[in-house]
Amino acid sequence: MPRQPRSRRKMQSVTMMDVADYAKVSPSTVSLYLRRPEAVSASAGSAIARAIEKLSYVPNLVAGGLAAASSRAVSIIVPSVRNAFFAETVAAMQTSLRKERLQVILGHTEYDEKEEEDLVRTALSWAPAAIVLTGLCHSEATRRMLTKAHVPVIEIWELGGPQIDAAIGFHHDQVGIAAAKHLIQQGKRRLAFLGARLHEDRRGKQRCDGFVEAARQAGVSVEIVQHPASASAEVGGMLLRDALQIVPDLDGVACSNDHIALGALFECERLSMSVPEKLAIVGFGDLSFSAACNPPLTTIRPSGDLIGREAARLIVGHMTGKEQEQKVSIDTRFTLLHRRSS
Repeated sequence: MPRQPRSRRKMQSVTMMDVADYAKVSPSTVSLYLRRPEAVSASAGSAIARAIEKLSYVPNLVAGGLAAASSRAVSIIVPSVRNAFFAETVAAMQTSLRKERLQVILGHTEYDEKEEEDLVRTALSWAPAAIVLTGLCHSEATRRMLTKAHVPVIEIWELGGPQIDAAIGFHHDQVGIAAAKHLIQQGKRRLAFLGARLHEDRRGKQRCDGFVEAARQAGVSVEIVQHPASASAEVGGMLLRDALQIVPDLDGVACSNDHIALGALFECERLSMSVPEKLAIVGFGDLSFSAACNPPLTTIRPSGDLIGREAARLIVGHMTGKEQEQKVSIDTRFTLLHRRSS
């Protein structure tokens, strides 16, 4: 028996005719604009674009018999395909979905909300079986499109804010709190958070905020040292040099991820600073090199593979009618791995 539409959502009712009426142009002009925007006049193009935005119209590119075939596709949108965290999640999701003969369409935003909006619009036009987004923060236009669409939405890697449908992940501020408490338990009293791209990486900023708040509540000195570039070992070394300029007697750092922590370890070696005696270091991610560092890196492991498997389970459940709850929230938690760097 085919699955009934969920009561909260309705099938999209905005048509090309509605867009044409709003823009005061003919439906054929709207159709031409969607296929070849350069072929219509600038004034007509602007009017159509405003109508599409105002009405949250999503063009149907899978008319007729193609629509059923497209329903076997799942759109997954992540901030970066270079980030090993998201790669682990996508790989786990794809492995599970492949067993159900579902195909993955992957897009990445580079932490740009407008790029995410464009990717969501394109994904919806192909009538996917589900859309998977990273995090809970999206543009208003993206939220409007997804609210109007009859498509399951799963937000991954973050909990603790307004969600569209299902959310799977963990509380990033709690990660920062755990890192701060660990360093304080090791007797460290002059702390710093080393972060890359915190102005764009919302979840990294949450970890930073949790770290700072926990340190201050414990009466411990804490500084934030950040760099606008993407995380790398090189940036990690630069951040530690800057931190030591600000806090010469620095004795503990938490890093926005393991790449930054690796750079801090390298810099300690260059400066002949003993780890963890002079400086304790905590990373985030438990990347493949973390246990092989010298010394092995204390880090916090998110359950990226579990996030992927749980997302796939919900998607399959929606398709088979077994998963009915819309606002489900699944906490996959995290694990602090105490190694010799702290």
